[in-house]
Amino acid sequence: MFKIYKLFLFLFLTLTLLSSCKKETTSINQTSADHFNYNAEQFADVQVLRYQIPDFDKLTPKQKELVYYLTQAGLAGRDIIYDQNYRYNLKIRRTFEHIYTTYQGDKTTENWKNFELYLKRIWFSNGIHHHYSNDKFIPVFSKEYFEGLLKETNTTLSAEVLEVIFNDKDAKKVNLDPTKELVLGSAVNFYGADITEKDVDQFYSKIIDKNDPMPIEYGLNSKLVKENGVLKEKVWKVGGMYSAAIEKIVFWLEKAKSVAENKAQGKALGLLIEYYKTGDLKTWDAYNIAWATATEGNIDYISGFVEVYNDPKGFRGSYETVVQIKDFDMSAKMEVLAKNAQWFEDNSTLLENHKKKNVVGVSYKTVNVAGEAGDSSPTTAIGVNLPNNNWIREKHGSKSVSLGNIIHAYNNAGGGEKIKEFAFSNEEIELEENYGQIADKLHTSLHEVIGHASGQINKGIGMPKETLKNYASTLEEARADLVGLYYLSDKKLEELKLTDDATKLGKTAYNNYIRNGLITQLIRVKLGDDIEEAHMRNRQLVAAWVYEKGAADKVIEKVTKNGKTYFVINDYTKLRKLFGNLLCEIQRIKSEGDYESGKYLVEKYGVKVNQKIHKEVLERSKHFKSAPYNGFINPVLTPVTNKNGKITDVKVEYPTNFTDQMLYYAKTYTTLPDEN
Repeated sequence: MFKIYKLFLFLFLTLTLLSSCKKETTSINQTSADHFNYNAEQFADVQVLRYQIPDFDKLTPKQKELVYYLTQAGLAGRDIIYDQNYRYNLKIRRTFEHIYTTYQGDKTTENWKNFELYLKRIWFSNGIHHHYSNDKFIPVFSKEYFEGLLKETNTTLSAEVLEVIFNDKDAKKVNLDPTKELVLGSAVNFYGADITEKDVDQFYSKIIDKNDPMPIEYGLNSKLVKENGVLKEKVWKVGGMYSAAIEKIVFWLEKAKSVAENKAQGKALGLLIEYYKTGDLKTWDAYNIAWATATEGNIDYISGFVEVYNDPKGFRGSYETVVQIKDFDMSAKMEVLAKNAQWFEDNSTLLENHKKKNVVGVSYKTVNVAGEAGDSSPTTAIGVNLPNNNWIREKHGSKSVSLGNIIHAYNNAGGGEKIKEFAFSNEEIELEENYGQIADKLHTSLHEVIGHASGQINKGIGMPKETLKNYASTLEEARADLVGLYYLSDKKLEELKLTDDATKLGKTAYNNYIRNGLITQLIRVKLGDDIEEAHMRNRQLVAAWVYEKGAADKVIEKVTKNGKTYFVINDYTKLRKLFGNLLCEIQRIKSEGDYESGKYLVEKYGVKVNQKIHKEVLERSKHFKSAPYNGFINPVLTPVTNKNGKITDVKVEYPTNFTDQMLYYAKTYTTLPDEN
């Protein structure tokens, strides 16, 4: 199944952060591009950044109104992602928020600081599990101290929820280790507590028709539970599960529809509203077709239960929204990739029967984010490709976007010390200085526009979530990465005027990818742990596979210099060929639904970590000032109204305080009860 494919920005590890912005002090509403402070604060392993909305003032009043309504619709569903991530998240978050805002005791102690840190981590990860590793946070303060806070603030919390904060129960939000039972071993709230992996497989095997040429995305918008021994789906819709939040979402979407830029956009919004009201997945398909083909206008959005990364079985979508404004200059430059999608498909290393004969309607834009919510906030993507449903993409096309102002904020937030530590030579650093940013942008573009649009599944095989199961996401991300890697050194990019030197561009990208896949991304993993996150697995899989397959020719060589480990590329031409070979194999696995081969690739190359290198990487990273994970404070959009209450303008403010924004959201956008 095609999903929304997030490329979590790991520029801080390998790519484009060789120059830092100035760190001038700015006011809360500072809007000067030359003096904007992108850094807000840093705690635990995360750095909170800020982003601007370029050219917002150039929008018409009606377009601003549309943007405002869409951002409000997104925030109205904010509580949903907390509940989806874990059944106790809302109760825990609200308990901590109540204590934080009412406690009158000593706030200078280490215990209080650790309490505050725990709350910030909840806000950042939309729950008590790490947004990337999926591990449950362990409080640094004691249970006794917390019980004292409860008593002093007259806050009640059930014994069961109190215990779960401090014990090792539900320790993993998403478990991808098949030996630990995927569903029972995952704390994510997509399944009833007594639902097993076998239950899920049996339920959907009875209703999925693998020969259906236009299948719906089964299970996308529901929780699977057992009532009186019978399995049933609790659908997320008006009148169903999460109704209180979805009613508010619909309220704001209806206002957005009233100021749509054009008929096609209005039609898509109407279908989205109908979907939220009915929960009908056929309506979801109709909406996605309308949305994918509504390419006119300057405002766009993502809304719904979209990504399935948080479901160990790959069915259920996490709630998220992104509101986007077209970046006219960059979109014009990058449209050339979309127009040449068929050339890339025809010249790829895929087997002929796995190539698409007609790559339909791939649109690519660079956009500027105006607001995000749910699974897209505070952490966000830099590239998005939708819709997910494979047959819709083939017949009606898809949209690929690069989040330009998010990338810009990352690039200006500092962090260049890492490349200097982990690059093997001055040549690598020089290439990075000259080609790092364009290499990253083009890899993202090729990954989203060409990668996810490429290839086709054999008839009667079924969707990857059914055939490749818990390995589907990792393999799809690896496949899309490989498409980008294969073409980054191709002279076609020079012909299209996307780079002045494809050879140097490719070298830069290959250096970064191998370095990140085998070394630097390990900063994000606890010593002794396996790699869990799909994108990290995909990057190590690709890097480790080509390293092994090229060993005889020393295509990539493991080198020790001054006691430090490096992986040095000796032959970029042979490495490109290896990328092409792996691309062909992973597409074959997807096209044929070859679960065993897919499992072999992921488990052998993507999961296990070289503990000696891991320990070394963590040691070499201790002195870095910047955190390994980044997220964002959203701008605040405030409507200006006339005496009749009609919106005449929308003002943008750029808050600097993460805590203030989270407390404001909690006060303003609380829509669900503690238990759902």
